[in-house]
Amino acid sequence: MTIKRYNAGIQRAKGLLEIAASLYDSSLSHETRRAAEGVLQTDSRVGRVLQIFLGVRSTERNNGVAVSFTTGSFREIVAVADGKYSLAWVNPSVLLTMAYRGKGPFKKRLPLRTIANFPSFDVMGFAVHESTGITSLEQIKRQRIPLRVSTGFIPKTDFTGSATMFTVSAVLRAAGFSLADIRKWSGKIHSVPHPSDPGRRAAIESGAINAVFDEGIKSWGQTALDNGFRYLPIDGAVLKQLKSLGYRPSVMSRCGFRGLGKEVPTVDFSGWPMIVRADMPNEVAYALCEAIEMRKQVIPTDNFKPLDMAQLCANDDEAPYDVPLHPGAKRFYRERGYLK
Repeated sequence: MTIKRYNAGIQRAKGLLEIAASLYDSSLSHETRRAAEGVLQTDSRVGRVLQIFLGVRSTERNNGVAVSFTTGSFREIVAVADGKYSLAWVNPSVLLTMAYRGKGPFKKRLPLRTIANFPSFDVMGFAVHESTGITSLEQIKRQRIPLRVSTGFIPKTDFTGSATMFTVSAVLRAAGFSLADIRKWSGKIHSVPHPSDPGRRAAIESGAINAVFDEGIKSWGQTALDNGFRYLPIDGAVLKQLKSLGYRPSVMSRCGFRGLGKEVPTVDFSGWPMIVRADMPNEVAYALCEAIEMRKQVIPTDNFKPLDMAQLCANDDEAPYDVPLHPGAKRFYRERGYLK
């Protein structure tokens, strides 16, 4: 039997990648019951900002392929467009749509393409307690209601903040007010580091807050309904403005919550796209898809299902995208029979 091995340098590089991934299953991590209203979730003290550079030596440059990876949001998308990274894995899909169209925080169209879009269903939720009497976002502005709102941390600028807080601000802006206005009206902003933070659930149950503006709907949405909250519709002129930025419309019934009552329109926050520059060599884009396929058994997913390669290019409700596939990726999906 022929013994196979990687060369010494590749062994070390690949070994470090495996060690880094395994840290999330080490004693530095712990499990909680925060996510999806009781689904077991792993949290960790290990950071989640990933930046990897797989370079080549000067003697290899004629044939070598340098590839670099990052995760993140607005700044990382721009960094891919500027050639600082080969690939970024971001969420949600609308970020890439805005970058491709030059909308929202992006002042010009960026030369980007899709490699794969991983399933992650989510919608934005704007919930208020029934005791407030609020039935629309516009009513908050009209009556200058001093809400006690749980949401994320307010950034100094769009590019230093999260996609979540950009979206919250965009929705409120379309309705004619801002989080700063709520403070001016003697309201309070209760910021949490992530939607499933246990402090939010406690605040919902205790009555410390009477509004939640956020995504990550699976982690707090049912708790809000069970404690007398209702969801405000994103429709009319507000929805029209958001659609012009690239947001897709959605409905709260997709969440499967109990006690929702009538249908409530909102905007989609789904998808984890992997993005690259449009001028990435076709063979590199093809190889990236090969790598995903080879490791599909160990790549984490957000929908509690084994990774389905066909879904990465299906453009479905869990993994929507409005930016074309890179030609190399498109060839891969077609040759393997994944692209219908």
